[in-house]
Amino acid sequence: MAKRMLDVSDYANHIMKSFRPGVLITTKAGEKINSMVIGWGTLGVIWERPVFIAYVRDCRYTREMLDKNPEFTINVPMGSFDKKILAVCGTKSGRDMDKISAANLTPVPPEVISVPGIKEFPLTLECRALYREEQESERLPDEIKRKFYTVETHDHIAFYGEIKAAYIIE
Repeated sequence: MAKRMLDVSDYANHIMKSFRPGVLITTKAGEKINSMVIGWGTLGVIWERPVFIAYVRDCRYTREMLDKNPEFTINVPMGSFDKKILAVCGTKSGRDMDKISAANLTPVPPEVISVPGIKEFPLTLECRALYREEQESERLPDEIKRKFYTVETHDHIAFYGEIKAAYIIE
């Protein structure tokens, strides 16, 4: 499968607008691959390196996989896609099922890291976590806590992923 390498800054606006309807974070630990919908993320430059900061709740299977292998891909749609992908990857747990098969996703071999891209969400950022920061929700303003952190929810961990490669799967 061909890949067209890209400069992330040329696609920053598209990536940020894609959080609605959805962006995937894909992880791999051993032979297990898992994709999850994320609604929050940040592109930037930290420590003179291009980074994508992914926010993952500490209770998620994705966080467990990142603990085992601190590499991930960010997979962004380009044009239309099957909404079943978001339904499966946004509501099911990889602990309980193979979401890659259930959502009919096609893993594409990576360029630099160990985690594949996803053909159906072709704009791909390959990232290796440089740092992780555990959120302390008690330090957030009350209006944010009320809206995003109910009794049943958990805090997020910010994974600062250095972007090692960026491309569109063609």
